[in-house]
Amino acid sequence: MRLKKYLVRALHRLQKGPGYTYKELLVWYCDNTNTHGPKRIIKEGPKKKFIWFFLTLLFASLVFWQWGILINTYLSYNVTSSLSIGFKTMKFPAVTVCNANPFKYSEVKPLLKELDRLIEAALERILQPGNSSDNVSPPLDLELWNQIPLVLIDEHDKDNPVILDIFESNQTAVGNETAMGYGTMENYTMGSKTTESYSTAAPAPGAENSTAPAAPANSTTEEKKYKLAVKLCSQQGSGNCTYRNFSSAAQAVSEWYVLQSTSILSKVPLHDRIRMGYQAEDMILACLYGAEPCNYKNFTQIYHPDHGNCYIFNWGMDEEALNSSNPGAEFGLKLILDISQQDYIPYLSSAAGARLMLHQQKSFPFLKDQGIYAMAGTETSIGVLVDELERMGYPYSDCTVNGSDVPVQNLYSQYNTSYSIQACLRSCFQNHMVEICGCGHYMFPLPEGVNYCNNEDFPGWAYCYSSLRSSIKQRQICIDSCKETCNDTQYKMTISMADWPSEASEDWIFHILSYERDMSTNVTLDRNGIIKLNIYFQEYNYRTISESAATTIVWLLSSLGGQFGFWMGGSVLCLIEFGEIIIDSLWITVIHLISWAKGLKQRRARARYPDAPPTGAELALPGRAPDGGGAGGGSHQPGLPARARASGASSRASSRASRARGPGTAPRARHATPQLRLPARAAPGHAEPRQRHGHRVTTGSCLC
Repeated sequence: MRLKKYLVRALHRLQKGPGYTYKELLVWYCDNTNTHGPKRIIKEGPKKKFIWFFLTLLFASLVFWQWGILINTYLSYNVTSSLSIGFKTMKFPAVTVCNANPFKYSEVKPLLKELDRLIEAALERILQPGNSSDNVSPPLDLELWNQIPLVLIDEHDKDNPVILDIFESNQTAVGNETAMGYGTMENYTMGSKTTESYSTAAPAPGAENSTAPAAPANSTTEEKKYKLAVKLCSQQGSGNCTYRNFSSAAQAVSEWYVLQSTSILSKVPLHDRIRMGYQAEDMILACLYGAEPCNYKNFTQIYHPDHGNCYIFNWGMDEEALNSSNPGAEFGLKLILDISQQDYIPYLSSAAGARLMLHQQKSFPFLKDQGIYAMAGTETSIGVLVDELERMGYPYSDCTVNGSDVPVQNLYSQYNTSYSIQACLRSCFQNHMVEICGCGHYMFPLPEGVNYCNNEDFPGWAYCYSSLRSSIKQRQICIDSCKETCNDTQYKMTISMADWPSEASEDWIFHILSYERDMSTNVTLDRNGIIKLNIYFQEYNYRTISESAATTIVWLLSSLGGQFGFWMGGSVLCLIEFGEIIIDSLWITVIHLISWAKGLKQRRARARYPDAPPTGAELALPGRAPDGGGAGGGSHQPGLPARARASGASSRASSRASRARGPGTAPRARHATPQLRLPARAAPGHAEPRQRHGHRVTTGSCLC
């Protein structure tokens, strides 16, 4: 019951409202608020009142302006980076070692035989055009050449450079071919070289009626400016072609050979590619970790498309990662590798040595981006320093913890490795390659149900790949889609080298290593294929670079309060008072709106029914004819309707008067439709007064 009474009183209070007008409410606020300015506005004279009103408005504006700046600074979610140095026992990094040459030439030579003959004949025509012979036995496989040909671009005439096909006899003007829509020039660079005479070439496929005049056959002193370029077409024999030229012919030959060998090797099964690579027992001659001996069985083998068979020490996939007990070379990893440089592929691997990389456990090694070379015939010492990076997540940065929120299918997850931005970028490129070109590139993992690109099944893949690789739009899409990892470990390396072995000790060292590998008393190794590696922690100090929020909610509240107190002399209570006056203002406004709506409804009702409705006594009288006659059917008397209406008006007036007198008057009965006419109850000219009392109607002194 108490709760019910309380709720009823609260409801009456809500209906009544705060009891102020707007003016009274504003004056009350200015007189009672803890903010200094409004009090002076209502207490000072007219001049000071104006001055204080202006100052209060000015400083209030400054407060809101400063608040806007502070809130915007907080919502920008800036971070500060802090550097701390710690000391602890650390996990030894995973070490990946590969040969710079992906395959043994003796194993892969049957697959690349025709390709090698083509490039040798092409280089002979380029470098010794006068001595080149067209009678090659057996004949060259020009079908393989025409899939991705090398061409010369003669720039002697800058306005009309000429395309010279190396294995043809005519020439084509580049300007004419481009104008006819048969090709476009990319990366056009000037260069010069003095050459001897060589025959002109035939027009490129599709370049009809665009031949330039033949050059002199024996122009031995003429200087010709040219570039060696790779011709890429969307389809073999198609006019939609592009030319990738280079500042050096060596770069052009390497690029051409990589494209052609990629097409050939992509059709070789994985187990055959692994067999053609360098095996662990042949490559890893000696291993020592700290004081414990190790061998090739302590390494995990993976196949890397750029470097063939690679071997990872301390990867942490099958066993716990090893800890390093002390800093220094004595407690690190020592390796002796044989790279067998004499078995390198001549046109595929122009650098000799071992490719190695230090990385976290269970992460995929991207040696092409983050690896370093170790040179043959040297002892390479690598001192390691550790940097741990800790980034703040959303909303402070767009980093990811494990890559689950990245909208890119991670193709490297088949290796059961952790997420990295390099894996994401390459997966994104491969997905675009599959979507646009219809096949996957040999250097990246394949999505399920997709084949690698090759010249036979996908003739225009090289053109598509080149266009996609040079597309800024596609590259930006991948950059926007991929995210950095929130936690990362980086290894900073200090590298030093020395010749190894020395001339004094090389004889006995090579004898021992040759015997251990080949069980031979003869020396089968030399300094061109031997590499010694020392990898160790330089010191046990590690650096942690962590991010923290530059602005917190505590900073925001204190800054907002400081600005409000400085300019207005206010506090949180002042804000509560300001909120109170706003609530009261809204309260008064709602009550006024409700009153206005009720008044509008009543006015509309009075406009619809201008006369008051008949009383219950009028409805209880005997029925009458519509023209004012009695129910008994008496004769019609002139003027009676007017007197009846006057009598009805008098009755309605007395009814309103009785209602105005208060609750002592009986309630009026429900009325019928107001269009009914009152019957004549008295003689003409004698309108009898009536009074409603209870449920009886009295006329004069008679009780009816």
